[in-house]
Amino acid sequence: MPDATSPALSPSPSLELVAAHGVVRRDAVRGAVLLHPTDFALHAGQRAAITGPSGSGKSVFLRTLALLDACDAGHVAWRGERIARARIPAYRRRVAYIAQRPAMLDGTVEDNLRYPFTLKTYRDAHFDRDIAMQLALAAGRADDFLDKLASDLSGGEAQIAALVRVLQLAPDVLLLDEPTASLDPASARSIEALVCAWFEADAERACIWVSHDLEQARRVATRHLTMNAGTLGGGAK
Repeated sequence: MPDATSPALSPSPSLELVAAHGVVRRDAVRGAVLLHPTDFALHAGQRAAITGPSGSGKSVFLRTLALLDACDAGHVAWRGERIARARIPAYRRRVAYIAQRPAMLDGTVEDNLRYPFTLKTYRDAHFDRDIAMQLALAAGRADDFLDKLASDLSGGEAQIAALVRVLQLAPDVLLLDEPTASLDPASARSIEALVCAWFEADAERACIWVSHDLEQARRVATRHLTMNAGTLGGGAK
C-alpha cells in the first residue's frame, strides 16, 4: 500500500481519505454488539458531524476509525488501501484522534507541545514555536500561553493545548470525540475556531466531529450523520 506518511500524487477534493468497510465492534467481555456492520467514507475537504444519544456508539466508531481499538470484523482503509499492522503508526500520524479529556504532562504547555517530537514516528520533524504560537493565537490565547504550567490550565485551556499539540503535526484528518463536551461556551467556541482555521488552511483536510450538541454540529460540519444503538445513519457514504 502507499506509505501513509506520503501525500497523494494527484490531490483531489473527491479523494477518499478514511473508509470503513463492514467494521464491527463487540464488547470483549459480554460479546454484545457495540457497532453493527458499518460502511463509511470520508473524502478530502469534508466536515462531518455525528450526533446521537450517550452510549449509542459514537466514540466506539471514532476509536475504530483511529485504529485505537481493533475491529471484530471488517477493516479500515487509508486512501483506498487496507492498513497493515506495521503501517498503523504512520496512519495515526495522518489521522489524529482528539479525546474529550486530554492527558497533559508535567511542565509547561511548550513542554507538552514538544513531546510528540521525541517519538519515533516524528523523528523527521522538529518543534516550531512560531507555528505553535500561531495556533494558540487562533484559539484566542495570549502571548504567554506556551509558558504556562500545564497544572495551572483550565479545562478549556488544556483542551486547546492538546489540540495545538496535534495540529502542529499537520495531520490530514481530525477525529474529534466530543472535545468541547465539558467546556464553557467561550472555550468551546475557541476550540471550534482553532479547528476551523486548521481546516481552511488546506482544502485537502477533512474531519469528523462527534458532538452531543446539535447546534454545534450545524456550526462545525456540512455533512451530518447520526448514531443510534450502534448503527450509523444519515448518509454513511
